[in-house]
This record gives sequence, C-alpha cells and structure tokens, in this order.
Amino acid sequence: MALKVKAKAECKWDAIALGEVMLRLDPGDMRIRTAREFKVWEGGGEYNVVRGLRKCFGLKTAMVTAIVDNDLGHLLEDFMLQGGVDLSPVKWVPFDGIGKDARVGLNFTERGFGVRPALGCSDRGHTAASQMKPGDIDWNRIFKEEGVRWFHCGGIFAALSATTSALVIEAMEAAHAAGTIVSYDLNFRASLWKSQGGTAKAVEINRRIAPLVDVMIGNEEDFTAALGFTVPGMDEHISSIDPANFKKMITEVFKMFPNFKVVATTLRNAKTASVNDWSAIIYADGEFYQAPLRNDLEIYDRVGGGDSFASGVAYAFLAGKTPQDAVNYGAAHGALAMTTPGDTSMVTLKEVEACLKTKGARVIR
Repeated sequence: MALKVKAKAECKWDAIALGEVMLRLDPGDMRIRTAREFKVWEGGGEYNVVRGLRKCFGLKTAMVTAIVDNDLGHLLEDFMLQGGVDLSPVKWVPFDGIGKDARVGLNFTERGFGVRPALGCSDRGHTAASQMKPGDIDWNRIFKEEGVRWFHCGGIFAALSATTSALVIEAMEAAHAAGTIVSYDLNFRASLWKSQGGTAKAVEINRRIAPLVDVMIGNEEDFTAALGFTVPGMDEHISSIDPANFKKMITEVFKMFPNFKVVATTLRNAKTASVNDWSAIIYADGEFYQAPLRNDLEIYDRVGGGDSFASGVAYAFLAGKTPQDAVNYGAAHGALAMTTPGDTSMVTLKEVEACLKTKGARVIR
C-alpha cells in the first residue's frame, strides 16, 4: 500500500484542510454582468474537499481558516455549519467597520452553457484568510494532541500571499512530524499568481512545498505551470482525456520528487461547457490506475468537480481501499458533483457507489 494512514482510534479528525472559504454568488441562468439577483453558496478549493468527506462520506473533518467577525462572516459560518465541518480551528478576525483591514472574500461564478465556458470573477483582496501567517495556528495541538489522519491544502491558498504560502509549509512540516498524510492540489490559477510574481513565482513556491507532499493532485496544466515541468516530445495538442501526457509527465515528476507516494489527476475533454468526456488516473506503488471513461458526461456546474475527485480519493485511502478503488471513487464523486449547482457535493455515498456500478439514470423510487 502506498500510504500508511494513522488509525482512526488515534485521531480526533479524519481530515482537516487549510484554506480560504468564500461566499459564492451564483447568477443562475444569467450572466454576472447582467444579473439582477444571485443565489449564495459557500466554497473554496480546500474546504470543498473536507466538506465532501464529511457530507458525502461521513468522516469527521475540520477547517482551518480565518473569517471576519461581522454579519457576512457569520453568514459564511452558517453555510459551513450546514456542511457539517467543525469550525473550532477557525481564527476570527475583528471587523474594522468597512472591510479595509480584513473582509470576507466573494466569488462570482456563472456556470456556462454550450460554447460559452464557465466564468469566475473573484473579489478577494485584503481577505482575512489571505493575511494568515506562520504562528497563527497551534499546529501542535491539532496534529499531536488532537490527532489528524489526513491534511489537505492547495495552490489556491498558497497563491494568496507570501504569508499564506509560508503557513502552508509550516502546517505540512507539523503534519509530517505527527505522521499525518499530506495531500496538495496544485490548482494553478494564473489570476491569483499574477500579483505574486506570476508563473515563475508559482513554480518557486510550489517546488518548496512539493517535498512535503505525500499525495499530489493536479492536471497537465498544473504540473507545467505550477511545477515547471515540460517533457520533450510531448504532444501539446493531444486530447486531455488521453493519459499519455500525464504518464510522461509523472515519470519526470517522480525523478525530482521521490517523496510523492501518490499522484492523481482528472482527465477531461471539454467538448462544450455542458458536455465533457471524463476520467481520472492515479499513479501509486509504481503502477497507473485509471477510472472508466465517461463519454459525453453532461455538466450542470463544473466548479468543484476536481475538489470532489480529491475527496473521493482521500476517502478511499482513509478507508483502506486500493489505488484502483481510490481513482474510481474520486472520478464517480467528481462526476456526480458536477450534476448539481454550487461548489460543494450534494450526493451521498450510496449514490457514489451506485455510480461505480455504472447504474443508469432511471428514477429511484
């Protein structure tokens, strides 16, 4: 087995995540630029993973983040409480009256349809989470006194500021010292790294983080842009549903980062915003494992599909399942998450396991 996960009886938490959680404003069938009303959800790349582990897979999870102590902050808290994620590690930040010192981040996201792709517009400057820094969190209490089996973070949080990337490293070092599995989703976002020094800075920071990672998650773009890998002779025009590029890339990645025990990615061919071919692949124990290809998967809202994949993978390994099981659970959970609106999963373990058995979409009575 690629991963040695701590026993459940030894730990208070099955999994915790470090990251920013924002209010997502969804214009429904309208465009952001023409909307007159929005539906509000919560979401964040790292949070979505532990929420999925709690709500779909029934594990005990917690979130480490910072939230402003005002009505917007407590609205965000209310959403997160509904998600079942424990908020005891949250750092509450005083409100200055106008949000100049610290604020809650907003993420406006329209789903896209057909030839019009999904569109995100973030409003997250000066957020409380982006100002988190080393020393803010008592990692010794979380990892050693309380105990955690799996710690998750990602490149979105690392990109927010110089202090958040330093906090990621501090947290991972503490996790490793306590024997906790560390997963990291590269989740490259050019718009976030732009103010931090661009792609060159992303590569620099992520190459400092990578030696501390057990389970690395990312697609071909992530490994290229966030870790700076290129493979001579790799066909840049090959369909992303073909695992050939990923296999070439991972061969090179493992030469530089032999500490990786598992590398996982979704494989997506976006024919339109509404129809994708969908699969996933994992490299573990020297072997590649691929989930069944789902051709022409209909997409309702693609945001959060990758995060739900990550939570399915984490669940399988936490449950002692095989790498093949892990990629299958991850791909099924990601596919189902994209059939509902919002960033977070709304499905059950029973539905995921039915999807694994390739049951059809007939009415369940």
